[in-house]
Amino acid sequence: MNQGYKKYIPFEQIRLENRQWPDNTITKAPIWCSVDLRDGNQALVDPMNLQQKLEFFHALVDMGFKEIEIGFPSASDTEYEICRELIEGGHIPDDVTIQVLVQAREHLIRKTFEAVKGAKNVIVHFYNSTSTLQRKVVFKKDMDGVINIAVEGAKLVKELIDGYEGDTNFRLEYSPESFSGTEVENSVKICEAVMDVIQPTKDNPIILNLPNTVEMCTPNTYADQIEYFITHLKNREAAIISIHPHNDRGTGVACAELALLAGADRIEGTLFGNGERTGNLDIVTVGLNMYTQCVDPKLDFSNLPKYREIYERCTKMKVGERQPYAGDLVFTAFSGSHQDAIKKGFDYVKETGSDKWEIPYLPIDPADVGREYEAIVRFNSQSGKGGAAFIMETVYGYKLPKAMHPEFGALVKTAADRIGREISPKELKDVFDRNYIDIEQKLWLVKHVITNVGVDEATFKGTIHLVKADKDIEIYGEGNGPIDAFMNALKAVGVDGFSIVDFNEHSISQGSGSKAICYIQLKQPNGKDIFGVGISHGIFKASARGILCAINRSSAEIKVNGEVI
Repeated sequence: MNQGYKKYIPFEQIRLENRQWPDNTITKAPIWCSVDLRDGNQALVDPMNLQQKLEFFHALVDMGFKEIEIGFPSASDTEYEICRELIEGGHIPDDVTIQVLVQAREHLIRKTFEAVKGAKNVIVHFYNSTSTLQRKVVFKKDMDGVINIAVEGAKLVKELIDGYEGDTNFRLEYSPESFSGTEVENSVKICEAVMDVIQPTKDNPIILNLPNTVEMCTPNTYADQIEYFITHLKNREAAIISIHPHNDRGTGVACAELALLAGADRIEGTLFGNGERTGNLDIVTVGLNMYTQCVDPKLDFSNLPKYREIYERCTKMKVGERQPYAGDLVFTAFSGSHQDAIKKGFDYVKETGSDKWEIPYLPIDPADVGREYEAIVRFNSQSGKGGAAFIMETVYGYKLPKAMHPEFGALVKTAADRIGREISPKELKDVFDRNYIDIEQKLWLVKHVITNVGVDEATFKGTIHLVKADKDIEIYGEGNGPIDAFMNALKAVGVDGFSIVDFNEHSISQGSGSKAICYIQLKQPNGKDIFGVGISHGIFKASARGILCAINRSSAEIKVNGEVI
């Protein structure tokens, strides 16, 4: 057995007494800050160029982001130029604050202030790494040395803001990078030292960003760290507590949600979770999770396919098929029982007139994020009768009666087994047409006249064509209505042993006009039921075609005037 796991050091849990976050509920959206253009961009194989960054920036603005980290302008000439273009090109709305990242190093801080000259609202986000591991193996410094780096950086930032000439509204953000890998009491200590320099107030708070730079522990422990930090920080009212989760353990969303329960005010993340290694927090997922709990996320996700297209084109990354809310298959059911439950859910909402979303297996209305209903139910060999009927209704408007679902579902399932893959809506419709519309006919109605129509009476006179004999036969019948009269006319010439079990009809739009479609359930001479479908501009002709369809589909021996047809 592989013993490699023994070389790893278990994460030390927080001994938090009387923790409060497990009993809390998320009731409002946090302050959102997109870091797609910085943290997300630096993780790309081919970083975005100027035009791509500008398009992505405008998309973020359109979605409702009020704080956007645009880059690391002191890191390269390209980053500096992009920052200048956003400012000088007038791309930044007055109510949007750009955020710039910089290490707590003097020459980088000075260049950053040069880069943002002329901007209306700026968050200067400075940081230095504080984790136990990095202090030991990278910086070779004790905690006091790391605190000194942060304090000196804070002093320079404050000095530059105090002496700044211009109308820029500066706000400050400090990150003890690798917060989750730092002793939590040391994180409090270094942030308080920075606050002592900056002197924030309730009206002019500092943003203290607590990154899960590398996800190292279970989400509950991250929440404990956040709650410990908040409850032990002096002058808490002068700080906005921000989080910046990554996804190394695959629980970035859970870390963010539990951190909000623990008291965090602000979230930094990216669209669809793009970022280094396994990625950043997925803002789309967290925001729409709130949406499904009746909490306004304060971001516009109503045209998610549009923003996915921009994201994929600009970053050359792909949104996975199973990515929450945005993937191609996330609103798709193949399982027969799931399909049936979804259809019944839609029927329930329609029948009751409910204004609540109560659809099994669909936590969110696809229409709310700009998706179509066509993809909700898709059909393969694992699917059921309800799924086939749901597609016929939602895509083509054919409302098959429930009693017909097993028969049609079996036909489609046979086709799926034969081709060995998913059946598209068009292929499913082809199965319907082959079995109910474009069938081999034994007899068909040439012409007819309905007369003497009264409360409980009608007379049918018409002509049917016998295909095998290639001849026309005149038929006549009376009954308590046109359909009964037609059935009696057929019986009179020997087409006997069939009786109507059920009849359903509705209108459909085909081409330039509306037509009636009728679903006829007949009892055959052998006692088994069979279905027929008829379509016509007239309701009786559609019904007659449905009856003849069922008869033509029957395996029973049919005779007309004693002649087998």
